[in-house]
Amino acid sequence: MTTEQITLFHSNDIHSCFDHWSQMVAYIKRNRDKHSLYLDLGDHTDRSHPLTEATLGKGNIRLLNEAQVDYVTIGNNEGITFAKEQLEELYEAANFPVLVSNVFHLDGSRPSWAKEYVIHTMENGLKLGIIGLTAPFTEYYRQLGWEVAQPKEILNKLILTVRKQADIVVLMSHLGLFRDEEIASEFEEIDIILGAHTHHVLAEGKRILGTLVAQAGKHGAYLGKVTVDYDLERKQIVGSEAVLLDVKHDDHDERTNDLLATMKMETSQILERRVATIPIRLPVNWQEETEAVQLLCDAMTEWCDQEIGMMNAGVLLESIEQGTVTKGDIHRICPHPINPCVVKLTGEQLQKTIERAFTEEMRSLELKGFGFRGKILGRMIFTGIDVELTKRMEVKQITILGEKVKKDQIYSLATLDMYTFGHLFPAISDSAEKEYFMPEFLRDVLAWKLEQLWS
Repeated sequence: MTTEQITLFHSNDIHSCFDHWSQMVAYIKRNRDKHSLYLDLGDHTDRSHPLTEATLGKGNIRLLNEAQVDYVTIGNNEGITFAKEQLEELYEAANFPVLVSNVFHLDGSRPSWAKEYVIHTMENGLKLGIIGLTAPFTEYYRQLGWEVAQPKEILNKLILTVRKQADIVVLMSHLGLFRDEEIASEFEEIDIILGAHTHHVLAEGKRILGTLVAQAGKHGAYLGKVTVDYDLERKQIVGSEAVLLDVKHDDHDERTNDLLATMKMETSQILERRVATIPIRLPVNWQEETEAVQLLCDAMTEWCDQEIGMMNAGVLLESIEQGTVTKGDIHRICPHPINPCVVKLTGEQLQKTIERAFTEEMRSLELKGFGFRGKILGRMIFTGIDVELTKRMEVKQITILGEKVKKDQIYSLATLDMYTFGHLFPAISDSAEKEYFMPEFLRDVLAWKLEQLWS
């Protein structure tokens, strides 16, 4: 039996957390050879980090270039937190191909920066068919001027074409573990799935029928490594293994350290731009109604051209101090990649949502994900809505624009897109009518209002 082995190093969901990036790069550079590839599975960028915000993600591309990555796919942080023209320009200086087969222009054409798939020939002659797919946040992509296709539809059209050309088929997936498991069960042609998005830590990968699924957590806590043994005579895989490498205590890569230091200085200069000069201090307290959060809630409601709005006080991480406020201050105070949105709710749904908002569970919730980068959600703040509470913080009465809430009436509510996901407020996530305001983030609304008042 004549076998050849290849190695796939993989990272995912770095989210612009560079605490261990230098060690990861050093390990890859030291251990890669002509029989290995390094692939990144998306969400390398995160606009909650000043470097990514200041460079609109292009700093991340410089870091990936220095890491000598071979292929990347995009995550939702690349796909839907940048304006269309910003994503079009993001990979202009990339030294690597971007593989994403399910993102298109509205006319159905493929963007110039994206490849559908690639057949990569290794030094030993093995051919790898590599496909990239990203999570289909349909409404968000469409709002930004893109179409995103469902992954299985793409695979149904593509998989046999790739399989015929390749010895080994690899899917670069930013779909999440649950979708990866479904795909592994339904598409036996795929040998390896390198996953992302749900931040699962799969210490030894996961085998589903004949497919090995791997994922390496988040923030660079681990570097993934998959090895595949291929029998050249029988033309089939005879062994595969997935492991996670803890590189946090390894040596640093000096070139990466230098690049990070350079970009930190460049970032500081970009974010020093003055937004406004504030005549008074605007305090923030996550469990109280304060001027700063009320100003932002009012501004968000105005931005969305609505009469009523609501948002949690925890979206502002600090008070807004008297004096000059810079772009960097705004980013530090409100770092979340969160967009304003409008949802339609009945009065009954709105009442249940407000009642849930005032529970101890929600006011003290240490939320992770959904774009939230704060500590706790805190108290709900309102525009155009008055809530009378008991001493135990229970909702006694709700008044909307001066009238008691009517259960059957439809209300148009300005709020935050993070409430439309998951379990936070079921009535909002289940609403059939949602309008997202993109690409501006909540901090852009804050900057707009401060500049309008005190430029």
